[in-house]
Amino acid sequence: MSAEPLQAEKETGLFFFNTATRSRERFQPAEPKHVRLYACGPTVYDYFHVGNARAFVVFDVLRRVLVRRGYRVTYVQNITDIDDKIIQRAREQARSPRAVAEEYTAAFAADLQALGCLPADITPKATEHIPDILSFITRLIDAGHAYVLDGDVYFEVRSFPKYGRLSGKNIEELEEGARVEVNVRKRDPLDFALWKAAKPGEPAWDSPWGQGRPGWHIECSAMSMKYLGESFDIHGGGADLVFPHHENENAQSESLTGKPLARTWLHNGYLNIEGEKMSKSLGNFWLTRDVLRTVPYQVLRLFLLSAHYRSPLDFSRENLDSVRQGYEELHRVLQFAGQILNRPETSTGSEDQEAKVLDMLRLQALRQFDRFLDDDLNTAGALGQIYTLANGVKRVIASKHLPRSRALAGALRSSQRALTDMLEVLGVRADIPALGAETQKLLQQRQAARDRKDWQEADRIRDRLISGGWVLEDTAWGTLASHPPLPLVAQDRQEHP
Repeated sequence: MSAEPLQAEKETGLFFFNTATRSRERFQPAEPKHVRLYACGPTVYDYFHVGNARAFVVFDVLRRVLVRRGYRVTYVQNITDIDDKIIQRAREQARSPRAVAEEYTAAFAADLQALGCLPADITPKATEHIPDILSFITRLIDAGHAYVLDGDVYFEVRSFPKYGRLSGKNIEELEEGARVEVNVRKRDPLDFALWKAAKPGEPAWDSPWGQGRPGWHIECSAMSMKYLGESFDIHGGGADLVFPHHENENAQSESLTGKPLARTWLHNGYLNIEGEKMSKSLGNFWLTRDVLRTVPYQVLRLFLLSAHYRSPLDFSRENLDSVRQGYEELHRVLQFAGQILNRPETSTGSEDQEAKVLDMLRLQALRQFDRFLDDDLNTAGALGQIYTLANGVKRVIASKHLPRSRALAGALRSSQRALTDMLEVLGVRADIPALGAETQKLLQQRQAARDRKDWQEADRIRDRLISGGWVLEDTAWGTLASHPPLPLVAQDRQEHP
């Protein structure tokens, strides 16, 4: 796992790469100790795929890091429950758009929980905020930034001189591209819909311009500003949303308030398959719920966090299995440490140098873990510190010559706690089950056989445990056993679920 270099030691606080300024900036929320965060949620016409999951996991970890830094966080994640895709899916299934949206909204919540993500504080739905959307559009019309055309309402892009600044695009070049699919009814090819006039058989709401439904971009502006204010701290989403979605969101909002919609814009990179962006339109996707049938959520989360969030990440069975093996080893270390801590130690009565070394490694790993996360949410670097400490613990456990001292047991306990705490910040719960009574009995019988040098009986018990999936390790603390509950990625799956 590669990690970007840390900044100078003198720098403290949180730093993020702001898409709007294309620079790394010190993060300072408008309100001390309170962060207002908005991240785009799903359009609920289908289950979400692993590429979508990357964004959900990244912003879940961002929220956890902010809380770790002592901030109160108000996290808003919207639900787009009226859209062309929802209407099309409803037609295909001979159902109502509302029924489709409700089914996949519930599935989104269930899959998000299965992925280990905490629910947002507020999850507004577009259809429940029609009055807010209508009010927003009316104000844009009154301010001269929008116009009505046969029941449709369009935002007039050229009324906002800063258009293109967020995405770094030139408005003249954008207009040339837009002419390919020009709508001759609009004043300008770049103008985008705020309200769409009703079509036969489609859901519609009353408005001053006739029955219709909201455009995609307006819902996020109306809902984010309702719950977080005219200009909030962080707006997040995938890189594919920078243009046109976030560009349009900011244009319609800032043109009305005179303030940027968000002070900081964060965008995660693409999840690729064979170098190509994972996308339902391309058909090269894996649904998150299908992947979670083959690997535990901990493995999928750690995979999604194994590269810097702004970097592209290649999804494959091989890469996922590599992360699985790493987490399985980490799980084994935590299991072994837990068994050691449940056994009596023997105090040597002397200074334990190995305990000091492990304590120093733990303190350094924790410090570096936080520094990596503070530096533009560098989860790859933070993960490296988890595995560095785990390797130190593994070395102590594997040694057959270390004293079973109280000091070393204390260092192991502190290191185990540090590992579980760091994993928790990444949204990974390290459930370490206790050994069952039958397994403990077999281990005791094997140890007794070893003590009386009955190697044949000791080997017989060892083989029995191994055939049951247990991994054994003979240490200075006695025989330790681990039973990883993590399945392999199915090798006979197709590339498309």
